Amino acid sequence: MSSSSTFMSSCSTLAPLSLHFKFKFKFTSISQHSSLSTVQFGAKSIRISSSIVNCQISGKNRVCDINRRKGLLFTASLPFLLPIVEEFGAKAAESGGSNEYLVVKEEAAKVVSKGKAAGVLRLAFHDAGTFEIDGNSGGMNGSIVFELERPENAGLKKSLKILEKVKSQVDANQPVSWADMIAVGGAVAVSVCGGPSIPVSLGRLDSMKPDPEGKLPEESLDANGLKRCFQRKGFSTQDLVALSGAHTLGSKGFGNPTVFDNSYFKILLDKPWQSPGGMSSMIGLPSDHALVEDDECLRWVRKYADNQNLFFEDFKKAYVKLVNSGARWKSL
Repeated sequence: MSSSSTFMSSCSTLAPLSLHFKFKFKFTSISQHSSLSTVQFGAKSIRISSSIVNCQISGKNRVCDINRRKGLLFTASLPFLLPIVEEFGAKAAESGGSNEYLVVKEEAAKVVSKGKAAGVLRLAFHDAGTFEIDGNSGGMNGSIVFELERPENAGLKKSLKILEKVKSQVDANQPVSWADMIAVGGAVAVSVCGGPSIPVSLGRLDSMKPDPEGKLPEESLDANGLKRCFQRKGFSTQDLVALSGAHTLGSKGFGNPTVFDNSYFKILLDKPWQSPGGMSSMIGLPSDHALVEDDECLRWVRKYADNQNLFFEDFKKAYVKLVNSGARWKSL
């Protein structure tokens, strides 16, 4: 998946005294009110002071000539700036949009009931779960709206319609992206069912096309397969186990289907699916059962079964990481 802005660069020598660096940036939109220019690098963005950039607008392209001396300094500094930009962008979006966040959260809480929470949370997982570090593709980008016909997304149309009501209310005053709406919706789903309150940054951009198929973890994976899959997405084994605790909601058979707690881990340790006959054999998925057959995963399953507060804290961190994965952020 390509980012909303494409970076291209070239260097040319016009004359001995007029050597300059020419960077060509393709923007989806151009602000007429800012004295700063924004450069997009995949999921990262930085701003260049107009004091070192002379921009000429032609059609949809902006051609920027960077002063030689300052341009050299900027170019030399760029590799050191990029690693911190993405995190800074996320934090700035959160701090700058706190009122907007509260509006989205409050509107979502009006329609995301306990009975609908499992589907709304699953929607967030399926939108963000396509992320892959290799190629920086997929992630929390709202592309799920184009992917509802896929077998793995069966049943999610209802959940999207629930959030569509919220989005229309919010959009009337301040537009919100589908990516932000789904990320906040999932967090609200957890809290209304008694789980931790999860603050979510706003400022994600929506993708205009579906993510590649086959990127979600398969239900039939064993523990090693799960760990490899989550590693490709930037998640540790601890993250994997904590996020799996979301299955405590819904119809998978782990305790009360509308209560977010640590019942999932307690029931995993009992291994009811091994009992002969009865409904106990229907509890969970093969990927759930696999967690207690792996020593590394089992260690975290036991910790969370013994300490619900620890599970809540780790789930909150893992969820934030999940809904920020692959996100393309609005310019600062």
